[in-house]
Amino acid sequence: MRRFVAYLIRFAVILIGYLVASLAASAFLNVLFLGYFGYAPEPGHPTIAPALYFSVPFVALFVAYFGFMPAAVLILIAEVLGRRDWLFYALGGAVIAVVFLGFAHNFGDADFDVTDNNVRLALVGSGMVGGIFYWLSAGRWAGTWRREPLLDPEA
Repeated sequence: MRRFVAYLIRFAVILIGYLVASLAASAFLNVLFLGYFGYAPEPGHPTIAPALYFSVPFVALFVAYFGFMPAAVLILIAEVLGRRDWLFYALGGAVIAVVFLGFAHNFGDADFDVTDNNVRLALVGSGMVGGIFYWLSAGRWAGTWRREPLLDPEA
């Protein structure tokens, strides 16, 4: 029973980590595109903050949707292997973005394809940021559910 509860807790941590990673990747994309289009986030600017309050969670829905299957495979590999280093998750986030770009190029319609190299690099960078934030929130404890509980030497 204790092991089952540990599995449920780890699953909840993974889901929360995926939510955090999706929001971080979305925020990174939003800030990059704001800068690309010339909107500098000045202190006290009345339109940038409300726009980000809406657009970051909205774009995070798309980030989470399009990255779910490759991310699930990466998270499963990390949990089984017990990978806990930030570089694994950052490079894994980049791989997830490249898989999405490949999917969009090969299987999507012409309007869905990403052809601008700046946008491609922004997506790969946001994948890396999402991977790092996943590591910060859930990846540092990957594989801990597999450990046997320590025996009390006095028992």
